[in-house]
Amino acid sequence: MTEYHNRELSWLEFNQRVLDQAFKESMPLLERVKFLAITASNLDEFFQVRVGSLMLQKRSGRKTRDNSGYTPLRNLSAIRERVLKMNADQYQLLTQTLLPRLAEKGIVMLSAEQLSAAQRAQTAAIFEDNISPLLTPLAVDPNSPPPNVPALHLVLACRLNDPADGSSRHVLIPIHENLPRRISVQTEDGNHAFILIEDLVASHAYQLFPGETVAASTAFRVTRNGDIAVDEEDATDLADEMEDVLTARRFADTVRLEMRADAPRDLTLMIRSVTSSTQHEIYRHDGPLGLASFMELAFLPDFDHLRDEEWSAQNSPSITPGVSMFETIAANDLLLFHPYESFDPVIHLIEEAAVDPDVIAIKQILYRTARQSRIMDALIKAAENGKHVTALVELKARFDEARNLTRADELQRAGAQIVYGVKNLKTHAKICLIVRRESGRLRRYVHLGTGNYNETTSRLYTDLSYFTCKSEYGNDASLLFNAVTGRSKLLRFQRLVPAPSAMKPRLLDFIAGETERAKQGLPAKIMAKTNSLQDSDIIAALYAASQAGVEVQLNVRGICCLIPGKKFSKNIEVVSVIDRFLEHARVFYFHQGGEPEVFIASADWMTRNLEKRVELMIPIEDKTIKRRLIKILETYFKDNQNAYRIQPDGTSKPIIAKKGEKPFRAQEYFHSQAKRAAKAREHERSMTFEPHVPQD
Repeated sequence: MTEYHNRELSWLEFNQRVLDQAFKESMPLLERVKFLAITASNLDEFFQVRVGSLMLQKRSGRKTRDNSGYTPLRNLSAIRERVLKMNADQYQLLTQTLLPRLAEKGIVMLSAEQLSAAQRAQTAAIFEDNISPLLTPLAVDPNSPPPNVPALHLVLACRLNDPADGSSRHVLIPIHENLPRRISVQTEDGNHAFILIEDLVASHAYQLFPGETVAASTAFRVTRNGDIAVDEEDATDLADEMEDVLTARRFADTVRLEMRADAPRDLTLMIRSVTSSTQHEIYRHDGPLGLASFMELAFLPDFDHLRDEEWSAQNSPSITPGVSMFETIAANDLLLFHPYESFDPVIHLIEEAAVDPDVIAIKQILYRTARQSRIMDALIKAAENGKHVTALVELKARFDEARNLTRADELQRAGAQIVYGVKNLKTHAKICLIVRRESGRLRRYVHLGTGNYNETTSRLYTDLSYFTCKSEYGNDASLLFNAVTGRSKLLRFQRLVPAPSAMKPRLLDFIAGETERAKQGLPAKIMAKTNSLQDSDIIAALYAASQAGVEVQLNVRGICCLIPGKKFSKNIEVVSVIDRFLEHARVFYFHQGGEPEVFIASADWMTRNLEKRVELMIPIEDKTIKRRLIKILETYFKDNQNAYRIQPDGTSKPIIAKKGEKPFRAQEYFHSQAKRAAKAREHERSMTFEPHVPQD
């Protein structure tokens, strides 16, 4: 029997945990809609990347088995079976619960047949003025190459009849992603009513084909293989090669074809032919396609009563408004827990560095950035101000390649030195190094994090930021940048632990250390918070630790290939917390005989992170910060509201408060804690008088 859960099925169980949130009756209605949309968006990426990769393996004839014993063919079959069940749950929830409840609350989705005469006149004008000019019908000719169907776009397939000669033909009408999914319609009762754009286009499609009638129509949606990577061995210009990859994805093989369950047979056969789809790639739905776009509903104005109360990011009590970030960091190392504590200090540090006359250089790794990024703007300003700006912009950040190309070009035009990642490795480390002249010498300030330099996701993901100006960390940061920009080796650092050279061996050493202490009858414990756990060497080491008596507590948000609760893993507990913020921080704890070692990291415990990426694991030496991180780790295991326990069969069970036990929700606790700390610090400042004194 295998000792590893299947990676793909484990990920699907994570997505089921997200979907479970949408089923919660206690959750505000629009929050339930949001979680449903998230599950659909997650599935889109899963099919593009994981299913796309498996289909490539299958077509190449590979029969190798993964750690769980699955061949690519068996994987694809198991995925299909599980996704069909998940899709059924999604559409049952949408059609039987969410849409009726939304209608009760004044958010009404109408079909074309339900429109009143006035609404038909309104939507007809919208179609003629704002939609029809943007539609480009594509004829389907059996004797010509099929038209290219854009990935993840809604497409309307139509059968046209010509009354003059009785002939019929097929056409496709792609609906561009820039068109709104919801078309608002006026109502007399003040409700927010809307019709989906594919229904509106279907009801007016006859206007595009004078002299013909639309005898039948149906919407469909194609997902294409996104697992297409640049060939770095032969690449002479990575930016040009990446442009080719982006183009190739538009024409890649179909990995999923979504259709309405009531699609006519002739249109189904035509769509299959055009998209080169097999029966195994078709997923039929009893409702509208592309549920990810329903995320828009979650943010409708004037419906705050159907949403969670906003949790605003708090100011860290360690940061005094108006005081230089350099002065703050010089005084003490600093840890921020986002989004409970604001991400603004990270932005302020880089913005301050951009205009500070004493700052000489800024070096930063950028993996995923926001669309409107103040951080990128600050780096551009710094370069324009004559500072030495070096930016490693990772062009291989999947699905962000185009944006990263654009922003890298802007930085380069401003005078920054640009590096497009490292050959054959993704650079996933989160680090910014600022070199500043102080009192006739150079001082290095370092920001290290678990999340991206992305202002948007910093409000949605839980992550950690660590600031220091300790010389050992600054020296290591310089070595890292020298290695990735100057093709030198990742030498032994004083503090930072980089991947792929040192992180995995160091983790295995720490696990082995706890195992040996347990064998000697000494206290031994491991706690870890990570997004995914898949690496077979790490899992084997944890099994050995468990058998030796080490207490192992794992908080794994997504993929978990480790099987808990078996004889070989009896001392391992695995929980997963799914709540309003996406758990993203990585924190590792080793008891070490009562002298704990605590790390934050950019890397998950996956082979790709530990062996195929440039990552950083950061030791935390400050005792106060170390205690805080241990408390954060421990807090997650107290959650009995939004936590799940991973079962030996790979499924998840909600952790429910025991009789007499108080309800406890980790994210709510972290928010209230940050709020109390900020309020206490504000009160303290209001009670402190600071005199103005003459300046020399």
